[in-house]
Amino acid sequence: MFDTLSDRLSGIFGKLRGKGRLTDADIDATAREIRLALLEADVALPVVKSFIFNLKDRARGAEVSQALNPAQQIIKIVHEELINILGGEGRRLQFAKNPPTVIMLAGLQGSGKTTLAGKLSRWLKNQGHQPLLVAADLQRPNAVNQLQVLGGRAGVEVYAPQPGNGVGDPVQVAKDSIEYARRQAKDIVIVDTAGRLGIDAEMMQQARDIRAAVDPDEVIFVIDAMVGQDAVQTAEAFRDGVGITGVVLSKLDGDARGGAALSVRHVTGEPILFASTGEKLEDFDLFHPDRMASRILGMGDVLTLIEQAEQAFDEDQKEKMTSKLLGGEQFTLEDFLEQLTAVRRMGPIANILGMMPGMGQMKAQLDELDDSHFDRVTAIIRSMTPQERTNPKILNGSRRARIANGSGVTVMDVNQLLNRFADAQKMMKQMTGMMGLPGARRKATKSPKNKRKGTKGGSSRPRVGGAGGGMPAGFPGGMPQLPPGLDPNALGGGGAGGFKLPNIDFNKLMKQPKKDDEN
Repeated sequence: MFDTLSDRLSGIFGKLRGKGRLTDADIDATAREIRLALLEADVALPVVKSFIFNLKDRARGAEVSQALNPAQQIIKIVHEELINILGGEGRRLQFAKNPPTVIMLAGLQGSGKTTLAGKLSRWLKNQGHQPLLVAADLQRPNAVNQLQVLGGRAGVEVYAPQPGNGVGDPVQVAKDSIEYARRQAKDIVIVDTAGRLGIDAEMMQQARDIRAAVDPDEVIFVIDAMVGQDAVQTAEAFRDGVGITGVVLSKLDGDARGGAALSVRHVTGEPILFASTGEKLEDFDLFHPDRMASRILGMGDVLTLIEQAEQAFDEDQKEKMTSKLLGGEQFTLEDFLEQLTAVRRMGPIANILGMMPGMGQMKAQLDELDDSHFDRVTAIIRSMTPQERTNPKILNGSRRARIANGSGVTVMDVNQLLNRFADAQKMMKQMTGMMGLPGARRKATKSPKNKRKGTKGGSSRPRVGGAGGGMPAGFPGGMPQLPPGLDPNALGGGGAGGFKLPNIDFNKLMKQPKKDDEN
């Protein structure tokens, strides 16, 4: 959603990196370009004015005028101001002292309100709660059925005493659901209310009546992030007409300009609680202003990537892999299949790679990545016997032909996978040595000549970041650095026990024409 804004900001920052100091003219020109970039992204004018005022005020301060690298300081200021616009620190749901906690959802029709009710219930269930979905949208055709389907997929009970489609009293349904939740020992009630194609007096009155009937602890406004300025105006209308306590951004995976997401917190004064990024129930998580600001500036989102990995890789799998490394056992194709399956559970590979710092410069390549490549790799490994997965060396020509036929690929594809897997095995051994596990001493003292390979004087390849390693040049000085043991420069070769990181061959992962897929 923020690709266009990210590209514009990257171009603006690129012009500053060659300057030793910033003059007032430089600051004014930079602020003017950032102002245009924000307006083109459909950010509300009051938000833009506040952003540019703070930017200029801080850019002319001592923190920049005395800086050795003013470009990095400007990036740091923009990063911090984006965080402020998005709400500073994220707020979490407020739970009632005496259950059940009542959460009322409000918003226009088509904003993804009912889908978000299912996502929120699944998220709360995974947090250890017992939510109850309430079908109080009795106007929209099949709204009750849709909520029942979503509740079934999420494993959450749905309270739907009325069929909907214009039949039933939504206020009475919402009121009765509270007592039903108490009898069923549900600690959270999520009330899905009706929406309209536009704001009208009848919808606002019904929302006020439901609020009065259930006395909710949270009134969450669901905003379609693709709508633009109209979404901000609608949020203001609900804030004044019904009273909202928080906002959820839906459809953040769309290709709109994203101005609503940057404007709604500043305009309404209410925090953004959650973000929804897709159609699946799992495409939903807490909203973190600092992480979103980092994404907009192309800095990646490593923390979210780690959290998704922790969810995808179960504890038994992590312990098993750790024990294998500690015991010096061989990394097999069976292990590789388990790792690949877990990575696929994290979502599209382009989204995963996009969270890594520096990958924002490769957006064109990421857009062309084809997840079916990983499905073909999975099919190849599944076509092998357990013995072949454990010991690929026994794979002769006839076995490879059988595997190719069983997985619907060519023998060349099987050969390429085995060659790359052999490289991965070598890399795993070297990583084991670098971490001080079995084999480390032998690797570290193998030959002092390794230090002299490459350039003269024993120097390694140019460093990626600054003197301390970690983030690439151009990132804010306040960004966290990687630990010494994870310095990417140490992985680039040149040191004892170093190894070369594998290059990502994007050509192998690109989407292929249909005629190629048929072969």
